[in-house]
Amino acid sequence: MLQHIRFTTAGESHGKGTLVILEGVPAGLPVAPVDIARDLARRQLGYGRGGRMAIEKDAGEFLSGVRLGETLGSPIAIWIRNRDHQNWEVSMSVDAQPGASDEELRRVYLPRPGHADLVGMLKYDRPDARDILERSSARETSARVAAAAVARCFLSALGVSIGSHVTRIGSVQAEAPARWPADLNEASDASELRCLDTAAAQRMITEIDEAKADGDTLGGEFEVIATGLPVGLGSHVSWDRRLDGRLAGALMSIQAMKGVEIGLGFEAARRRGSLVHDEIVTDPKRDRTGGFRRTGNHAGGLEGGTTTGEPLVARVAMKPLSSLSRPLTSVDVRTGETAHAVRERSDVCAVPAAAVVGEAMVGLVLADAMVEKFGGDSLGETQANLAAYLATAGERARRWE
Repeated sequence: MLQHIRFTTAGESHGKGTLVILEGVPAGLPVAPVDIARDLARRQLGYGRGGRMAIEKDAGEFLSGVRLGETLGSPIAIWIRNRDHQNWEVSMSVDAQPGASDEELRRVYLPRPGHADLVGMLKYDRPDARDILERSSARETSARVAAAAVARCFLSALGVSIGSHVTRIGSVQAEAPARWPADLNEASDASELRCLDTAAAQRMITEIDEAKADGDTLGGEFEVIATGLPVGLGSHVSWDRRLDGRLAGALMSIQAMKGVEIGLGFEAARRRGSLVHDEIVTDPKRDRTGGFRRTGNHAGGLEGGTTTGEPLVARVAMKPLSSLSRPLTSVDVRTGETAHAVRERSDVCAVPAAAVVGEAMVGLVLADAMVEKFGGDSLGETQANLAAYLATAGERARRWE
């Protein structure tokens, strides 16, 4: 049976907190709360965020799976407390609250267009959309980012790094840099929009301000790039082992995401094959690509559902957020009458934060692919298996000559 890294999250947006349980991480991996806090803080930043970011100062607490600064190989549980819960103790109480009014319980009878509210109410037979929106909220992604912080430590120990940057907000498209920075996140985090194009970032800020003044919201696009990957993660032999499919599914699982492209993505459909496919040449110095390299990276580091060893590039489209300060038309589920949807506290634009969540999902999928390929009950065993594989991959190419 193949070894895997798996995770599951629990918690509501205004409940006591969010919890994640992460399984399959080998023993002996050095981790610390600061690793989690760093990425949780990055997730909370970005121009256009709402008032809740001033309340929550997320920090992850290890409840299990770590001792004396190293993983044990057992399930890792991480708890993130919601500070705002103190203002929601009655409405989010586990116990029944007889006699409490709809206002005290913050019931929601006007579902928001574009959100999970109405479909969730119908699916789960819940007349109060509060039962749906608390779980469907993007607050859940704090748990994913916490789990991914551990996965990133694991990937880093194997020579893999992951970064992201914002490429579009609303109508403003950023230009790709003439020269990529050595540390992508260090460069993009220096911008409050996590955008490498300074001029475009200023225009994005203007568009966000205009949307806020209109009571509206904005979406956009971001790009996640992983480097240092070895050739051979994933597989072409079965649909559910193809890494591009697994990455697309993981990225589309993030709240408000509407599209994923790998490499050229949809642009590849508009070109002839000679302008799409990356030519192959030998390069004995590149052990992570088996002694070969591509002359370009239009494929985004994946061919046949398998990594090539070139940088993995995934681009993701995020829709505008569903909670508008000038709400759209909805229906009161109690009366069937038309009314404006409920207004929940929200951001104007959360694309920079979504990019950090995108990093997290890519990291979790890649960490899973690493243990699937190289196994190992301990970090040292996984590292030894990877080193042996890279050595033999180069030998195979020479043997074929």
